[in-house]
Amino acid sequence: MSSFVFQRLLSFFITLAVTSVVVFGVLEWLPGNAAQVILGETATPESLAAMEEKLGLNQPALSRYLQWTGGLLQGHSGMSISYDTPTADLMLERMHVTLPLAIMAMSFTVLIALSLGLYAASKQNSAADAGVMTLSQLGLALPNFWLAILLILLFAVHLQWVSAGGFPGWSEEDGGGIWAGVAALLLPAMALAAVQTAILTRVTRSAVIESMSEDYVRTARAKGLSKSQVLWGHVLRNAMIPVVTVMGLQFGNLITSAIVIENVFVLPGIGRLIFQAIANRDLIVVRDVVMLLSAMVILINFFIDLLYAWIDPRLKTGTPAV
Repeated sequence: MSSFVFQRLLSFFITLAVTSVVVFGVLEWLPGNAAQVILGETATPESLAAMEEKLGLNQPALSRYLQWTGGLLQGHSGMSISYDTPTADLMLERMHVTLPLAIMAMSFTVLIALSLGLYAASKQNSAADAGVMTLSQLGLALPNFWLAILLILLFAVHLQWVSAGGFPGWSEEDGGGIWAGVAALLLPAMALAAVQTAILTRVTRSAVIESMSEDYVRTARAKGLSKSQVLWGHVLRNAMIPVVTVMGLQFGNLITSAIVIENVFVLPGIGRLIFQAIANRDLIVVRDVVMLLSAMVILINFFIDLLYAWIDPRLKTGTPAV
């Protein structure tokens, strides 16, 4: 077990290091001068020289990379040009919206997709199975930003059950509260979850149908267990490897997809922060936010690898599945 965890940790840190090089390198190799991009075409030579010194552009690229990564490891982030605030403070403030939004959307996705996938698999080749697959195909076909607009029109404009956008905050001092915050994230979470639910439903159905043909299912049925007991108690866990793989990818995708949804619903999250940073040509914020999102996706996949070993202990020793 310790060897398995060590290998995954080593892979995690190597992937993180390579990602940091790619993120830094892409922004470093952008055409033109970074100071010129930030200040615009009308900048004076004096202001350009001051900005280059502030950004450290008068130093070699390797020195700037080491300073950046060393600062991140010590908990020191860069200083935003447009906000004049450490990027870590900006990202922490915005994560109070983005992370709950992603968790809500993922909760909707898992609960609905597992239920529909199991139901469709248990009713294979029936009208109910065809109906679930049709709904999932519809979910795949709808762009989440367009679905977000439809949800606003229905629930905010016509029914007026929730607000059309904005976020009141999590504390009553800010004019919001727990329930007000959850209500503000409900429609965005539904819009984010729609496509992911459709994908996970199809993956769950396929994995369950494949597992239902195994010998242990016939043995369990011969012992007198009902079909639902076999599905929930035996088939689901054995079908979870491909399902968990997709769930890990989806959670990372939910965080990055929030860039569009947060702008549709005017939510002050990470997605809106990076959108504003690009509009303000604040490359320091763009770099740190992209690195944060990349690190979160890598971390999620690391935990998914550990979850594999819990679901199927044979993976710890490399024993092939039969």
